[in-house]
Amino acid sequence: MPDRSYRGGVRGDRETPSAEGGRAPSPVGVALVGLGALAVAMGIGRFAFTPILPMMQQDAGVSVAEGGWLASANYAGYLVGAISARAVRIRPTVAIRLGLIGTALVTLAMAVDGGFGAWLVLRALAGISSAWVLVFASSWCLARLAPVGRPLLSGVVFAGVGVGIALAGGVCLTLMKAGAGSARAWASLGLISLIAIVAVWRSLGTPDVAGPVAGASPGGHRRQWTGGSARLVCCYGAFGFGYIIPATFLPLMARETVPDPTIFGWGWPVFGAAAAGSTLAAGAAMRWAGPRRLWVTCQLLMALGVCLPAVASGMAPIVLAAVLVGGTFVVTTMAGLEEARRIAPGDPTALMASLTAAFALGQIAGPILVSARVGPDGTFTEPLLVAGLVLAASAAWLARASEPGRCRTRPRGV
Repeated sequence: MPDRSYRGGVRGDRETPSAEGGRAPSPVGVALVGLGALAVAMGIGRFAFTPILPMMQQDAGVSVAEGGWLASANYAGYLVGAISARAVRIRPTVAIRLGLIGTALVTLAMAVDGGFGAWLVLRALAGISSAWVLVFASSWCLARLAPVGRPLLSGVVFAGVGVGIALAGGVCLTLMKAGAGSARAWASLGLISLIAIVAVWRSLGTPDVAGPVAGASPGGHRRQWTGGSARLVCCYGAFGFGYIIPATFLPLMARETVPDPTIFGWGWPVFGAAAAGSTLAAGAAMRWAGPRRLWVTCQLLMALGVCLPAVASGMAPIVLAAVLVGGTFVVTTMAGLEEARRIAPGDPTALMASLTAAFALGQIAGPILVSARVGPDGTFTEPLLVAGLVLAASAAWLARASEPGRCRTRPRGV
């Protein structure tokens, strides 16, 4: 039976005028701002490293283990960003702007060969910036789209992740065909980020809502987590661990199978295209099935995609994995954040930040597992199978709970 408890979001979000003033954008304008912000922060700031890693291997001598540490540095920064997003009190639009500027600057800085240590710092800073944009942009956009009752627009917001991934993959594919190096790729994507920031900047100077204080809810209440909320956070962390191995190393696996960049280079654009297209369909599906059921379904499909390259060889399993993982990971993100809005309507940003922090912990563990288990002559088989098992088990655990209770609140000092 369809889950009728979800009706496209929780109503009742109120706006207060900001010092900047300005006319609030239309719902379509809000969705496009979210798309642009997530394309920069996530598609480029977080995931451009994936298609550039094979280029860095070739022209900078970065090993698989070093690639894993660079990825983990980014995810450690993502964790710091998620925790700080929960702790600070700042207007969402200001936080989004700061995160976008930070993303563009560190992307440009990656073009400078400052050594492995400098790259570690830059990838960590990129993680902090992208977490701020994801948490605050999601909260800002969903708060404005919920009363409209047009779920497709929520899909447009989260399609930005896939659009950015496809764009980054396409740029890298073009540069590899031209014989350009990784520095050119970082510089090109940094400039593209700046152009996108200019496009969304004006719409972010509109009436706004101040961000939450750590652990605070409206009316001076402190959140008391329920078992359902804790389950949500744990399963979201397992999702972060499970998807990140193919999301980090898929082009590298493709390169090991087919060295020709005109062939293996298509893996990441396909991944991004699947991510962008799936969110548009998921907006309508979420209204019918509810975010939790959609989350469980996508995570099971993702588990299948993660395991495919481990049990079958050749380029076809890698492409299918790109479609299955790329077509579900943004939808799972979207469903998880919508579920957080549904069960914590008074203060969704804090719960979204908690989910994002758990997600970041899972992402840190994934590349470290690869660094530990994949040697110079090793394969990705064992890490992929472990990731697939974690995804399937956590999806089953999430499905066992029928309806999580809303996060309870209690007065301060009680």
